[in-house]
Amino acid sequence: PAIDIAQHPGVVPSPMVGTVYLSPEPGAPVFIKLGDAVTAGQTMLVIEAMKTFNPIPAPRAGKVTAILVTDAQPVEFGEPLVIIE
Repeated sequence: PAIDIAQHPGVVPSPMVGTVYLSPEPGAPVFIKLGDAVTAGQTMLVIEAMKTFNPIPAPRAGKVTAILVTDAQPVEFGEPLVIIE
């Protein structure tokens, strides 16, 4: 059976529809990388919606084991963005 990544206990879903960006501006370092330890509330990426850049914080502390989106990718509400374990 196929594994549904959206059901993973560490998944962080998108809270809105928009375009995801992995860094604060073009050419800047990314907010998080695979294997990084994050703290609760740390900005992991931003989603641009209606010309507003919304930071997406880590809901809990842990290690980033998967980044499921690419820079400038459109995302839907509830779409898996990152997995934190």
